[in-house]
Amino acid sequence: MDLTHNSVPSKLGTKVPALSSNKVLEGIGLTRNESEVYLMLLEHGSSLAGEIAKKTGIHRRNVYDVTLRLIKKGLIGYIVNNNRKHFEAVNPKRLGEILDEKQRDLGEGLADLEAMFMKVTNKQETLFYSGKEGLKNIFESQLGEKGEVLILGASRKAFEVLPFYFKWYDEGRVKKKVKVRIIANEKLGKVSLSEVRYISSKYANPLAINIWGENVALIIWKVNPIAILIKDKDVAESYKKYFEAMWVSARKG
Repeated sequence: MDLTHNSVPSKLGTKVPALSSNKVLEGIGLTRNESEVYLMLLEHGSSLAGEIAKKTGIHRRNVYDVTLRLIKKGLIGYIVNNNRKHFEAVNPKRLGEILDEKQRDLGEGLADLEAMFMKVTNKQETLFYSGKEGLKNIFESQLGEKGEVLILGASRKAFEVLPFYFKWYDEGRVKKKVKVRIIANEKLGKVSLSEVRYISSKYANPLAINIWGENVALIIWKVNPIAILIKDKDVAESYKKYFEAMWVSARKG
């Protein structure tokens, strides 16, 4: 394989700049010097420490430290000829193996962190969302919960703010069989897998309350909507009781 001074081979067989290759190597955890030495050996083949120092500009004293680290990472090896070490780069496929190892370590680390997070009891978390994209996080989390979603103060305003999104949301909700009970203050269109009741329109306002699982979302529907999401079991239970009291007094549509 032909390797020029300013390029290394890509997976597609084309050549990419050495600067780009440095970024790739540094992205998987190599230092700048380690990247330079590995690329130099990949390009020029078997080389003595002095040759590495000359071609990379790295002080010879530091070259030995760098080659030792690269050997430990499995990226270079050496052969001894006339009591002198000739260093060589290993197949770049080793880089993919290193990345896989890092991903496995990350996965294990995340699992441990999540376990620590889940051990904390009576945790209350309050999040503030602003804008349409932020609100989508709230509704998508509803699709991941078992049980019904309760909505107090539903309004057509929500469909005006997110007209296309709610079509997708309702399709996903029906697919996952997530039922919704709604108390509205104005007539709504057809809502799949739902039961709707109504209260007087004199109570109409832009605030809607969504309750599901251990979550309560207070949403103000306007052109740039905002929401407060409270994650707390006791708070959610209190709002559920309030919803049930309103449900009994609300009229069927």
